Amino acid sequence: MIKMNVAIVGGGASGFFAAIRAKSKNPNANVTIFEKNQNVLDKVMITGGGRCNLTNSFEEISDLKHAYPRGHKLMKRLFKQFDYHEVYKWFEDNGVPLVTQEDLCVFPESQEAASIVNCLINKAKRLGVNIMTGYKMEKAIQTEDGLFMLYFKNGKTQVFDRVAITTGGSPNINDLQHLREMGHGIETPIPSLFTFNISDKKILALMGTVVNPVITSIPSTKFRSQGPLLVTHWGFSGPAILKLSSHAARYLHENNYNVDISVNWANVVNRDEIEEYIKNIVNENPNKQLASLRPYDMPSRLWTYIIDKLSLPKEKKWSELGKSGINRMIEALTNDIYHVKGKGAYREEFVTCGGVSLSDIDYHTLESKICPHLFFAGEVLDIDAITGGFNLQAAWTTGYIVGQNIVE
Repeated sequence: MIKMNVAIVGGGASGFFAAIRAKSKNPNANVTIFEKNQNVLDKVMITGGGRCNLTNSFEEISDLKHAYPRGHKLMKRLFKQFDYHEVYKWFEDNGVPLVTQEDLCVFPESQEAASIVNCLINKAKRLGVNIMTGYKMEKAIQTEDGLFMLYFKNGKTQVFDRVAITTGGSPNINDLQHLREMGHGIETPIPSLFTFNISDKKILALMGTVVNPVITSIPSTKFRSQGPLLVTHWGFSGPAILKLSSHAARYLHENNYNVDISVNWANVVNRDEIEEYIKNIVNENPNKQLASLRPYDMPSRLWTYIIDKLSLPKEKKWSELGKSGINRMIEALTNDIYHVKGKGAYREEFVTCGGVSLSDIDYHTLESKICPHLFFAGEVLDIDAITGGFNLQAAWTTGYIVGQNIVE
């Protein structure tokens, strides 16, 4: 019996899940993972601050487009086959106890990414998956008889019956050129999870301040997000910013990361509600100084900064605010504008949007519509998510689906 030769190009989360599922389904298949680096699963090892936020409970996600700015329709379909419940069960069944935090992010109970990495490597080895490191594929050519010739940077060439591309996101479109040459549409890859550089030196003096939660938005657009905001020495970070960067990735790129953002420190949308709240403070504490009462339990340094920004003396009494002062304060609490001038630099665990166009992919199997027996999984596809374990969930799901179908 001739064995089916399967190549998984990319030794990350989706690649390992594809290889493990393929080998589990068809033990007779010869499955090989090719990784360009010397270590596999490097990105998994550093995600979640080295603790590995491997998925999310999805309890607060009423519509997948809130978690996946790009690819939510595909993910909705794939989740019918293998979703976050299955991922949770898979890792626990394979010896990795998991815990769900209050913020609904899921981590290994050990709080160490190595638990996930070792589980995947050991499972692949037990099944007989070949793991080859130091193999960077430069191009793939499909022959007339449907086989694939894979050309590697080290000069080696190998032939396979089926191939899965699981190379992850790439900030360099040239890395995807070989897929374009095969006929696939490529959505230009750009950053989709990043912090904002803010030029206001006074707000930067509050570095280390966390406000949770806030609402951030880009004026005159539909882009907005909610969550904790962290003031850093270069600007704004935290989930409220990372989510906004994800949803507005293309818009921000088109505007050269030079836009205004609005921060609603009160985390209240209804202006009348805030006005009533401020007036209650005035009525109940008329003789207290502005600096002595912090609306919405705002951090003291931030409240002092806002008072100063409004050019109000700290010693001024609440009863002396007047209608104009109250209106200005409401504006500062709900629509505090800052100018973004650039984004944070790529980190090792960056996420990109863009990649292989989903219009060229079979939504049931993740097989290429252009090249039969060529499959895609993970971030090489034009799928990306907000922070919180959703990107790794996409890797597990797409990897599993590819593994399920590549050995059919």
